[in-house]
Amino acid sequence: MKYKKNKEINLSIFRSYDIRGIYPSKLDEKVAYKIGRAFAIFAKAKKVAVGRDMRLSSPVLSEALIKGITDQGVDVYDIGQVPVECVYFIVGGYDYGAGVAITASHNPKEYNGFKLVKREGRTVRVVPGEEIKEMVEIGNFSDNKNKGEIRRIDIWQNFLNHIFSFIDAKKIKPFKIIIDAGNGMAGKAIPMIEKKLSIKIIPLNFNLDGNFPAHPPNPLLKESTVQISREIKSQNADFGVIFDGDADRIFLLDEKGEFIRADITLLLLAKYFLKKYPGKGVAYNLICSKAVPEFIKEWGGKPIRTKVGFVNVQRGILENNGIMGGELSGHYSFKDNFYLDSGFISFLVLLEIISESERKVSELVKDFSPYAKAAEINFEVSDKEKILKKIRKKYSNGKQDFLDGITVEYSDWWFNIRPSQTEPFLRLTIEAKTQPLLEEKKNELVGLIGKIER
Repeated sequence: MKYKKNKEINLSIFRSYDIRGIYPSKLDEKVAYKIGRAFAIFAKAKKVAVGRDMRLSSPVLSEALIKGITDQGVDVYDIGQVPVECVYFIVGGYDYGAGVAITASHNPKEYNGFKLVKREGRTVRVVPGEEIKEMVEIGNFSDNKNKGEIRRIDIWQNFLNHIFSFIDAKKIKPFKIIIDAGNGMAGKAIPMIEKKLSIKIIPLNFNLDGNFPAHPPNPLLKESTVQISREIKSQNADFGVIFDGDADRIFLLDEKGEFIRADITLLLLAKYFLKKYPGKGVAYNLICSKAVPEFIKEWGGKPIRTKVGFVNVQRGILENNGIMGGELSGHYSFKDNFYLDSGFISFLVLLEIISESERKVSELVKDFSPYAKAAEINFEVSDKEKILKKIRKKYSNGKQDFLDGITVEYSDWWFNIRPSQTEPFLRLTIEAKTQPLLEEKKNELVGLIGKIER
């Protein structure tokens, strides 16, 4: 029997990692209800944990989602307003088969969405929105006489115990740290973390506000780090940390207020974990600096190269005896965190690393940046495949691979160009041995792409 699909649902919200769209034009309570019913069937779990962030539409979307889950006969454990990793924790650490976090991560205020997770053996798998798209679209949900129950629980203390198990808190020095929560969920968690440490935190934008009045919730935008950079210098702080909206991504700034690239922070974390777990694998995505695999090998670890996307990093750790991994977006995943990412575990481990180094952060990270690397450049193009084909031919004398787009490597420089899966963009990453060579090759590639597009 064929069922009629619902043309009223905007299918663009179902993505390769999650479900995300503008509220209420693309994602509203009716769609949230259907997502709840579909996920309850898909997850095959007797109880589902649900948490939400501070976005303005999160309470109503949470209510609709929960109604959908319970109407399908599944119990809901509502853990309230929490960072996304609290949902990961309760699914991974307890008898909850699945979980949903209502969040749009670092997207602008008009967005919202759902991160779906499911317990599978020793890990918690992130369920792509695409996997339940057809179920939601068809919407063939049978009436269920036995409704699920809703229970509200507080998991904060257990969550704090979990993240603190990664470090020796006694080793943390009494740093003065500027932390920018960006009006996001870190503003709720960091005060609880601070109480268990001897550090002094100077808070920026800790009030939870889905309007994001201070700056965009994406730390990778230049305007997002202007305030924290200024405060680090004016307050003479030891360093700074900025989180994204749902607090699963973290970025470090040194005592000069300089933003530290996430692949350099990955090396700080990798060295720490390889010292504790010699010979283990460390996953990194292919647009990280070539210094990442070089240092991992030097420290006796196994570099695990993956496609871009933290789901791919997670898979790389899981399938290759890895201990942790990370990527340029600021996601850092850990085997002992159910192979999932955590901004707060990263924060605590960085505190211990910096405490033990007895060096300023700018001096500490200098060791890990031997190459000149450009920020990712995005091109809006009409024909991605045409450009990729011509670039592949132009640079055929280099070592090429096609794990994610095209990567071409020479003795003194390399680049990767890959298509966005959701937008008409090509994304270009370039690294070279020297800054002049980097500028030369960047101008060369930018010019070539522009010429082909014309």
